[in-house]
Amino acid sequence: MPDINKAQQERHDRLIEQMRRILGSEICAIFADPAAVEIMLNDNGQVLVERRGVGIIHLTNMPVAKTLNLLALMADYRGTTVNRERPIVEGAMPDEFLRARFAGAIPPLMAQPTFSIRLPARIVYSLEDYRDHGIITAEQYDQLIQAVETRKNIVVSGGTGSGKTTLLNALANHVARIAGMDQRVIIIEDTAEIVCNAPNTVSMLTDPDTKIDMTRLLKLTLRYRPDRIFVGEVRDGSALALLKAWNTGHPGGLATLHANNPRAALVRLDQLCQEAGVPSQTALIHEAVDVVVQITRDTKAAAGRRISDILYFFEQAV
Repeated sequence: MPDINKAQQERHDRLIEQMRRILGSEICAIFADPAAVEIMLNDNGQVLVERRGVGIIHLTNMPVAKTLNLLALMADYRGTTVNRERPIVEGAMPDEFLRARFAGAIPPLMAQPTFSIRLPARIVYSLEDYRDHGIITAEQYDQLIQAVETRKNIVVSGGTGSGKTTLLNALANHVARIAGMDQRVIIIEDTAEIVCNAPNTVSMLTDPDTKIDMTRLLKLTLRYRPDRIFVGEVRDGSALALLKAWNTGHPGGLATLHANNPRAALVRLDQLCQEAGVPSQTALIHEAVDVVVQITRDTKAAAGRRISDILYFFEQAV
């Protein structure tokens, strides 16, 4: 009887080798660069790389034929196809590529095939790093430390690429410093990006293939005896399940959200809750959310980002 596992491994190894050959040495080297944040291919064939503290630069060019082959390989790895009827490929890349978050598309959605690869955090910055680099002020640092240590629920808000997850990881880093075995941290994400080295931690990932979404995992989480619940990004009706979990004896949570300012973040949370088929949840939001931190890209700032605003819904220590 043939060795099925061996055959599967050989097939996987061939796929990885093909991906590496298509990407080329310059792009593959970016996966080993801890400062790299994102690899982007525009529809003019330019491959751009964003690095923390450096910004976006042009790295190389990629021909259309190679891009189409890469998207086909990613589709095969994800157990799907890419064609005119299904022009989008997205999901985590293989382990050999750090399970980076891949999103790509082909015509007719755009003139030429494109992709964006979001790399996971290899360096976890501390809140002290944020203070020392001028991203947060000394006063904001003290306030965020207090919020984490008194187990307030914190929403990190910002635009695409503003550094929301990196800031959440800095907050989670402080949780890891102070949490003992008696604080069980449950992390829920679509793609593994949150890093928390607390001693009692469980990480869960959604699975579109089995239709296990964030709402389902949040319900499962409550059976895992959580003390703190972290969510990578709130983007749909799962917001309602998260707020209910935070508001029923599980304080000290962290989550990220796309919004342009803290007030807009609260409105967006309400809109997402209503996607679950319920009326406005303003009262629940104000009960469950203690802090909204707004992080903004700012080319004038020394680190390229800054905390532009923080809303507190609790009495801070003087």
